[in-house]
Amino acid sequence: MIEAQRSALLLASVLSILISTIPAQGQLLRPNVEARSSAASRPGDSGAARSQQPQQQTQSTANRPITISDAVSIFLKQNFQLIAARYDIDTAEAEKLTARLRPNPDISVGFSGLPLNLSGNLLTEQQYSYSIAQPFELGGKRGKRIDVANANSDVARAQFEMAVWQLTNDLKKKFYTVILNQSLLNLARENEKTFAETIKHTEELVQAGEISGLDLTRLEVEKLKFDTDLANSERDYEVALRDLRVALGGDYRAMDIEAAGTLDPQTYDFTIADLRDKAMAARPDLKAAQLSERAADASIKLQDAQRIPDINVGAGITQVPEGGSNYTFGVGLTLPVHDRNQGERAKARIEKQKAQNQEQLVTNQIISDVDKALIAFQLQKRRVDLYRTGVLTKVNDIQNLTEYSLKAGESSILDLLDAVRTRRDTLAAFYQALFDYQSSLLDLELATATPLQK
Repeated sequence: MIEAQRSALLLASVLSILISTIPAQGQLLRPNVEARSSAASRPGDSGAARSQQPQQQTQSTANRPITISDAVSIFLKQNFQLIAARYDIDTAEAEKLTARLRPNPDISVGFSGLPLNLSGNLLTEQQYSYSIAQPFELGGKRGKRIDVANANSDVARAQFEMAVWQLTNDLKKKFYTVILNQSLLNLARENEKTFAETIKHTEELVQAGEISGLDLTRLEVEKLKFDTDLANSERDYEVALRDLRVALGGDYRAMDIEAAGTLDPQTYDFTIADLRDKAMAARPDLKAAQLSERAADASIKLQDAQRIPDINVGAGITQVPEGGSNYTFGVGLTLPVHDRNQGERAKARIEKQKAQNQEQLVTNQIISDVDKALIAFQLQKRRVDLYRTGVLTKVNDIQNLTEYSLKAGESSILDLLDAVRTRRDTLAAFYQALFDYQSSLLDLELATATPLQK
């Protein structure tokens, strides 16, 4: 009876320790900044981790947590690539100013009648002429030039929308990469803590003579692998965080932020027809291709008008020495005998054919992008659903029972190591599956150019 009571008390104490050290399945779905801070302050970490603990706590306190919506807002305001892309719009607007300008008048002043021998009264022998000429554009060139500038400005805006669309999607992926590496870092810290407690208990058993020192040596060697895993996780997290800081733009040195969010999957139901309709209506590259075709049409009209010669109307005064002055009038016209702007007209029509071909190419690409993204999303959704069948609870239970069996003398250190590895690999694969699920959703957003996240 006494032995049974001792066994019951031992079982209760072991289970309480395991429950306090291993999170529930629902908690595994929520790796966030708070989990990282609490993991950094847990007792039982290695000596290296304890030495870095004050620095990590200070950094965590100083850093500002931002959500994914915060990150997008900051990115749209200060990302340097977007700022550079906006300059293309400003350039197109400047071209619109140039297109509205009219030809400048030409003023000339001249004299003639100067003797070759430069003898006599040079001032009275010369004839002075003053004239002004104004070119007049025919064929509606100015209006067509304005149409071309407006069309090119619309193309520049569509291309800027393309840059925003692609770079914003890339930013979101960088954000979720930080969340993934944060989750793996928390897992590595938890594993190290569990191993430290296991080594401490094994040392007590060795001192009591219940197990051999070989088992303790195996645990110490295996702990090195977990310490290495922790170091690698810290490196990956810090690198991913700095990649996010660069993508946000602004002053890198002042961008002290932390990603606040989770990889919690949400249920989405999409149909291929609805996604294709959204993509056809929203894809900025398709808009840019369509606007390029309109710009090509405007360019064709302008180049056709360029074959019509302009008229140069001039008037002036000729001052004759000792004979008075007279007025002069003239009209100039370039005869389009040889150059009728054939080359530029041909190039404009080729540009239209190129734009039409590009529009067809983009249309096919959109259909393909949506199809591939939806297939990949559905497959990633199935992967996540596999973990919802209770496998996370099972790997936790396996490790719990193995640790209890080890302390009861019914299993070996090798069994515990295998259980810990299995749990670590399963949770790491689970976090990766959540990240891949979010990435596939972002790929679907990229393919449709439509926000799909809830």
